[in-house]
Amino acid sequence: MSMSVRIDDELYEQAKSASKGECRTIAGQLEFWAKVGRVALDNPDLPIDFVRELMIAKAEDRTQLTAFMPGQFRG
Repeated sequence: MSMSVRIDDELYEQAKSASKGECRTIAGQLEFWAKVGRVALDNPDLPIDFVRELMIAKAEDRTQLTAFMPGQFRG
């Protein structure tokens, strides 16, 4: 379901700029920020960068992941 909401012009421009770098639509960027904010508020002890990276990882396509093999990267 989608609906229209009013947001500050400056926030819109910031989302527009960020959306290009993160390959999202403007609406997708605003939605991502809202979700990160909600999770951060629900988990105030977690660093915001951890919350952001966790949400990105959860959205990744699981079929593209490589299984971890202990000892695989010994140098």
